[in-house]
Amino acid sequence: MHILLNEDEIAYIEGESGTIALAKTKGHFFYLETEQKEIVLFTEPEDLMVASSFGRGEKIRRGLHCTLFQLRELEAPLIVLPKGHPASPRLKTVVSIGPSTRLSCTILPGTHPEQNVLCGSEEFHGLEIIAEPEGAEVRGWPAGGQIASVTVERF
Repeated sequence: MHILLNEDEIAYIEGESGTIALAKTKGHFFYLETEQKEIVLFTEPEDLMVASSFGRGEKIRRGLHCTLFQLRELEAPLIVLPKGHPASPRLKTVVSIGPSTRLSCTILPGTHPEQNVLCGSEEFHGLEIIAEPEGAEVRGWPAGGQIASVTVERF
């Protein structure tokens, strides 16, 4: 599936139990904070910020939008929790930034400094989102996976 996406837009992929949001990085750089060090992520204008949340509906979409806005526009750091951190199960939104993101339902939310893997609901397991100059390519939809809706709005 191809999603056309400009730098001033955000796309939402809503499934039966989860929602994914996509926005362009606009070539910004981002701070990734781990327990041991600070890493600077440099991006290309076509790279994507991919946010995932368990749940759906207007409240979830607003939360995803706020998270991406804080990272891109307010330059908030992206924080990685250590494995086993008690806050991990309480995270409502997790984010990956880069040219491609693979979603997995087998990892703990917020504990992976690798920016090519992201925790997502079971229905999105194995999905790969690849940045393209004109938007994103979404590959590997699991057998039986259902998309409730894909919407693109102003960021």
